[in-house]
Amino acid sequence: MNETQLNASLFQFLRAATSSYHAVASLADLLQQAGFIRLREDQRWSLAAGNSYFLVRDDAGLIAFRLGEGNTPEDGFRMLATHSDSPGLQLKPRADRQSGKYLQLGMEVYGGPLLNPWFDRDLSLAGRVCCTMADGGLQTLLVDFARPLLVIPSLALHFDRSANDSRSVNPQTHLAPIIAQTLTDQLPAFRDILLEQLGRQYPALQIADVSGFDLFCYDTQGPAFTGVNGEFISAGRLDNLLSCHVATMALTAADLSHNCLLFCANHEENGSVSSSGARGAFLDATLDRLLPEPQSRRIALARSFLLSIDNAHAVHPNFKDSSDPQHEVLLNGGPVLKVNANQRYATNCVSASIFKRFAREADVPLQEFVMRSDLPCGSTIGPLTAARIGVPTVDIGAATLAMHSIRELAGSKDPHLLYRTIHRFLTSPTGVAPNN
Repeated sequence: MNETQLNASLFQFLRAATSSYHAVASLADLLQQAGFIRLREDQRWSLAAGNSYFLVRDDAGLIAFRLGEGNTPEDGFRMLATHSDSPGLQLKPRADRQSGKYLQLGMEVYGGPLLNPWFDRDLSLAGRVCCTMADGGLQTLLVDFARPLLVIPSLALHFDRSANDSRSVNPQTHLAPIIAQTLTDQLPAFRDILLEQLGRQYPALQIADVSGFDLFCYDTQGPAFTGVNGEFISAGRLDNLLSCHVATMALTAADLSHNCLLFCANHEENGSVSSSGARGAFLDATLDRLLPEPQSRRIALARSFLLSIDNAHAVHPNFKDSSDPQHEVLLNGGPVLKVNANQRYATNCVSASIFKRFAREADVPLQEFVMRSDLPCGSTIGPLTAARIGVPTVDIGAATLAMHSIRELAGSKDPHLLYRTIHRFLTSPTGVAPNN
């Protein structure tokens, strides 16, 4: 797959992946199109070498794996780890809030987004809804309004002359978007609006009521190339949907020379503590079924290697002092190795050296990121996963500006450079042990 094809596929994925639930559903579609067989956790598995499989937990966590031809699970796995969620605004259960003649919706902050960019945007809602059906049963459905529905208007400068100097955002009082207005009639209830949308999306289903929902705001402006030569990709949720997509495409394109596994976790942005998160048992439970005998499992994991793939910070041209001057990362400069002395990233000199071999084989340049020593460093699911299963791990990712904003910026060459490196890792005859 060349750069143009990969970016076109990425844009299509980003348009569809308006929530973590839609992201995983879209990844599942890509895997099934590539011949992967869907498994269920509540059923027995019958696995065979040379086949490819995937499973989904709680609608937003996914594990996919390929069993190499002539291999056994004890031969180890070449592993990829990403996450499906992005920071943003999540709808409260009792969301309706009336102010004058406006219907507004109460929001909780999910993860750690930059809040100011959420103002004055054409927002919509997407996620999952648990419905009570006409027969009394429950059914979970994905919903996406897929049109401008909400807006959080800024306060005019005339009422806050210091806005450009120091305007803070109160999440409780300032982030309730407007969804409707009436001058005479009673305002509609949000559940009625939601039921109408479900009826439009699922006309053949008999939905009696909405039992609950997990809904998130998103910016309706789609991904775009920007820059005079299209050097950049501007889009929402690049952290970490870019990694999810590239890892999935590399996995589906890989041959069957090695056992390979992709773990796409949920809830990374708020601590990973969930049944489908990296601190949960999803990955462990899957490995238990692949390797039920304890000693075989330990042998397999000792023969494995993990790429933790999550976006990396590029140096900001307007804020160069925010970056370490010896580790300036550029857009379109290739995948970024992330290093931290306090194990906020799982990279060490051995795992980094192993990964560099695959980048050299793919003829892909690498960059290195280290946070300034006087600033706290973020983290990934890399250290969590490495600690849980004991696999050598390296933290990598595509360089990004405006991380955690409503729209982020990446280099248009970087997805393909990352893809080439991951694909080489999954297919190379070079071993993953230091002495191979």
